[in-house]
Amino acid sequence: MKSITLVAIILSISLLPFSSFAQNCGCAPNLCCSKFGFCGLGDPYCGTGCQSGPCTSGGGGTGGGGGSVSSVVTQSFFNGIIGQAAASCPGKSFYTRDAFLNALGGYPQFGTSGSNVDNLREIAAFFAHVAHETGRFCHIEENDGAASNQGYCDPTTTQQWPCTPGKKYYGRGPLQLSWNYNYGAAGQSIHFDGVNNPEIVANDVVTSFKAALWFWVTNVRSVMNQGFGATIRAINGAVECNGGNPGEVSDRVQLYQQYCSAFGVDPGPNLSC
Repeated sequence: MKSITLVAIILSISLLPFSSFAQNCGCAPNLCCSKFGFCGLGDPYCGTGCQSGPCTSGGGGTGGGGGSVSSVVTQSFFNGIIGQAAASCPGKSFYTRDAFLNALGGYPQFGTSGSNVDNLREIAAFFAHVAHETGRFCHIEENDGAASNQGYCDPTTTQQWPCTPGKKYYGRGPLQLSWNYNYGAAGQSIHFDGVNNPEIVANDVVTSFKAALWFWVTNVRSVMNQGFGATIRAINGAVECNGGNPGEVSDRVQLYQQYCSAFGVDPGPNLSC
């Protein structure tokens, strides 16, 4: 009788729903939380039933088999970048992870529409450029941009995007949006007056991240399959590539490699331009 009771208890435990064991793993961003609630990599963790992290089955994510961007860009990861900025940096009290995730809602294809490797590389590349352009989230605006005589008004585009007198279209935001035609087109897409109110990119943090994501999706992400070096060329190739400024290129590449390592993904070939 006792043996029958023991068997019944074991059977009842074995038949409990998996969800009772599938707790929130709290895994590192480069690890998957399996359907049983354990952290790791490979199909047993990232395959069917994967709850979070770089899932390969589409579980725990927003498409593309790559896990959600928010599970990769954790608060710890974000703090690791902005924590390098000095307390006196204006970006220190401006940029936030919540604002990035809010802005991300308008760009669901970012970091989700490719393979697991592609998605993690895209997220790493985006933040490598952001960290470089802003000095690790220190700067909101281009250094001395307001005082400069450079208004970044391209006369060949003023018919479509006329430059407003007194306005300057120097670099602002996470990817230092520049030029009247970029402000105009970004504003048209995001719904702000980029030509008459370029300052909003430095004053409203969600708009600031939206402008950066707009530029990335419009001008950069299509060349990710050519390697990180192609993204440097798409952002600032005329100034930095082909020996123009090897120090700047090196900093971008090192950041990309660092973030790829943090996400547990190989950075791939063609890193420099």
